[in-house]
Amino acid sequence: MARAASTTTTEVQRAAAFRVALRAFLRQTERSTQQSGLTPQRYLLLLLVKGAEDGSSSASISELAKRLHLAQSTVTELVNRAAAAGLVKRCASSHDARMVFVELTDEGERRFAQAFEALADERRRLNKLVTDLAN
Repeated sequence: MARAASTTTTEVQRAAAFRVALRAFLRQTERSTQQSGLTPQRYLLLLLVKGAEDGSSSASISELAKRLHLAQSTVTELVNRAAAAGLVKRCASSHDARMVFVELTDEGERRFAQAFEALADERRRLNKLVTDLAN
């Protein structure tokens, strides 16, 4: 039987503190998104579209699937529901007519901005904790 790697109490405490802070962040995200008229899933979708890696504030379904670690069909359904709620729209690529990008609508921008701002303190707290734990 293989012996588990030796860990210190401090390492375990730091891991526990991180998980507690992460859970608190997720719970506050639930509250803030609901106050903004979003579900946590829709907020995450809007966040990943607005925060596209290339800075374009738009993303393809395949990019979103990769970043969300979800099946493309699941992301398509999430985008469909967000579009039906007036939060996102699909736009054809100017370079490839087969490619479609997701962008936020004005209403999506408004709700996203409201939730994002409400979470500013929580992001700072979590960032500080991660920095502290890394040292």
